[in-house]
Parts: sequence; C-alpha cells; structure tokens
Amino acid sequence: AGTPISVHEFLYPLMQGYDSVALKSDLELGGTDQKFNLLVGRALQSEYGQEPQCILTMPLLEGLDGIEKMSKSKNNYIGITDAPNDMFAKLLSISDTMMWKYFTLLSFRPEDEIARLKHETETGRNPKDAKVMLATEITARFYGAAAAQAAEADFALRARGGLPDRIDAVSMAGAPLGIGAILRQAGLAPSTSEALRLVDGHGVRVDGSVVGDRGLKLAAGTYVVQVGKRKFARVTLE
Repeated sequence: AGTPISVHEFLYPLMQGYDSVALKSDLELGGTDQKFNLLVGRALQSEYGQEPQCILTMPLLEGLDGIEKMSKSKNNYIGITDAPNDMFAKLLSISDTMMWKYFTLLSFRPEDEIARLKHETETGRNPKDAKVMLATEITARFYGAAAAQAAEADFALRARGGLPDRIDAVSMAGAPLGIGAILRQAGLAPSTSEALRLVDGHGVRVDGSVVGDRGLKLAAGTYVVQVGKRKFARVTLE
C-alpha cells in the first residue's frame, strides 16, 4: 500500500520471541494483538530444540473513549492506583454498550447473572443501576467495600452540584494571578496553555461560576476552583 516498513518492526517480534527461549517458558500470556509475536516465540523455541510454549491470548479492552484499546499513552485508561473516587467516576463514564464488555472481562459475577442483568436493562431497567454495580465491584476490589460506598456517595454529591468532603488546599503568591497560572500551579492542568483550552471549553469554575474569560485574574483571597466534574482545589492567593 506504499507504506514503508521499518527494520524494528521485524526485530521487535524476534526479540520478544527470544525472551521465550531465554526463559524456556511453558506458557506465555498476551492480548489478541500479540498473537503473531507469541507464535514467533514458539518458532524460535523449536529452532533452539525446546518444546514450543503454549500461548493464551485475552481479548483487548477498549478504554474510556470506547474506541482505542485501554492504554496509558492514549490517556483513556483507568489506573489501578487511581483514587477510589476517580476510579468509580471513570467506570461510570463508560458507555452503556461498552459496559457489558467490562462486565465480561473484569467482573467476577457469574455469566448467567451478567446475562440476566443485561436482559433487565434491555427491557426497561436503568442502565446506570448496572454500571453502579460494576463500578462498586471493581473499586471495592482494590480499596474495599467501605471506600467503594464512599466513592458512590461522593459521585452522587457531585452530580447534584455539591462539593466533595475533601478538597486539596493550595497557597500561591503573586495576586492578582491569571486563571491559567492558577490551574497549572494547583495541579488542575498540566500547562498554562492546556488550562486556557479548558477555559475556552467552559470546563472551569470558580466558586461555582463558569469561567468564560481566559484573561481572568483573581485577587487575593480564597477560592474553590473546579475543572470538569472531578477536579477541585481550594486556592488561597496572597
């Protein structure tokens, strides 16, 4: 198709395959997208007089965008070290359709129970009920039932427009200070330019009011600054 192939695209499966030779592995696990590389491992083991390994592939799990496979590099992932509230909220953000793949691949519920739950949602039950069950189960797996229940309560509070119980406090000097610098220094945006893009997208609030002016400067005082639905900081300007 006129697309060049780089040498590293040949070397990568060879190097990965040689891992199986070095380890004399009996079994290698991988995603379905790694099947070729795993088979190269079998071929190399045969060349070195070893018994070819068995391979076990697992389906790929799409990330929060519902399109690309979950990947940290694509920033569409749910991290196992995410705070309970963030993990719970991210799981609730997946689509109603994608939810069932998450159930199948991540839940410990029996398949017949998942099938019954899916049938109930298709015949009138609110899909959010099932999604809350999924989010609660997975959050509890990493942080315990109490943390999962607290995360559910926190999500419900924010959905009603309330503030979370715990908000990180940040102090800054140099008032009056621009909103872009405030968001960056508070850790609510990775850079000033990204902060201003959030302002342009009406994704920033100060004391509950949407910020529409990227040139906004805040005088000395204390403010609750919010980005999206989940990021908050109590900012004191001096």
